[in-house]
Amino acid sequence: MKPTQQSPRGRPDFMLLILTLILVGFGLVMVFSASSNIAAVSDKYGHDPLYFTKRQFMWIALGLGSMFILMNFTYSWFKKGFILYFVPVFILLALVPFIGQKINGARSWLGVGSMGIQPTEFAKLGIILYLGSLITKKGEKFREFKRGLLPVMIIVGIICGMVMLQPDLGSCLILAASAGVVIIAGGANLKQVFGSVLVVAAVTAVVVSISILSGNTNWEYRIDRFTSYMDPWADQSDTGYHLSRSLEALGHGGLTGAGFGHSVQKLHYLPFAYNDFIFAIIAEEFGFIGSAIFLLTYLLFIWRGLLVALRCPDVYGTVVGVGIIGLIAIQAVVNIGGVTGTIPITGVTLPMISYGGSSMLVTLASLGILLSISREYNKPVKTERGRGRTLDSSGKPQLRMVK
Repeated sequence: MKPTQQSPRGRPDFMLLILTLILVGFGLVMVFSASSNIAAVSDKYGHDPLYFTKRQFMWIALGLGSMFILMNFTYSWFKKGFILYFVPVFILLALVPFIGQKINGARSWLGVGSMGIQPTEFAKLGIILYLGSLITKKGEKFREFKRGLLPVMIIVGIICGMVMLQPDLGSCLILAASAGVVIIAGGANLKQVFGSVLVVAAVTAVVVSISILSGNTNWEYRIDRFTSYMDPWADQSDTGYHLSRSLEALGHGGLTGAGFGHSVQKLHYLPFAYNDFIFAIIAEEFGFIGSAIFLLTYLLFIWRGLLVALRCPDVYGTVVGVGIIGLIAIQAVVNIGGVTGTIPITGVTLPMISYGGSSMLVTLASLGILLSISREYNKPVKTERGRGRTLDSSGKPQLRMVK
């Protein structure tokens, strides 16, 4: 008897898709609230209160377009196809320190005028796809240090080094942490991983110490910013300025908030209110209750994404899926932790919420791949006529039932 034809692809995870759209929509509303007053009174932005909102909407449209395209790709295509993405990103990342635009002390942008992209954001997805393919290809050899973990760490080290040339410490830490999630999800020997982390941390501490002793004021300033979270009120006019204004916003919000659009700190007090510190505006306008609802929604999104990754029947899909949702979760924790004074401020965006074109585009494209992964375990079950046996995608009988 002839095997049946290949089954159609399954539907994408509906809950993950809806949560994504809810968070992106809420983020657009908050970008308008946090930026409209500043843009309306500024010659630089043409006195247009919708200046940032319209630009964010454009990036959301591009991101959603990428997401819907990629969710219709078979995710396994990226096992080899990732090279078409990774190589151009690697080249752009190498060019940034030489021809990039310097903004806020870091040369992280490529572009002309007010339009540009951050190659570092694209590198975060690139390293996940690359490591996922490499780890899957190595198989059991990945648990060996010389043939498994060491080559992977060299690759991650090169990318992180290129990011630090900008320099962008926050993105470097997030990229390294996301790579660590992929490495652990890929089945690396944990003793080797933790031992390697200790060695890298020790080397980094020595390099930073030498840099400070040689008179590098940039590192001194970064360390002051790094430690100011312990007492931001001690230097409110300089290193503790951002955090002290952020904490005032959280305190002003109280239990129920000041109301939508009624934030005080966004009125030229808290810098980058529509970007790095947008969670402070959410807390000020919606209070503890509103912030809690937002955080629970975000946690539900992360939980659903992790569930999608773990349900994938293929190792590559699981590793890449965990890496994608891990990247979003790590960046969200770093952003919110910095805004609330839980951890030092590192200047990273809140995925899907903050203003930022590159971050939005890469995040939504990443979720397109994750939704593609969800279509694998949502494939409709086929049975062989007359025998009632479950068939796999090639039409061969299998024992495992696809949920």
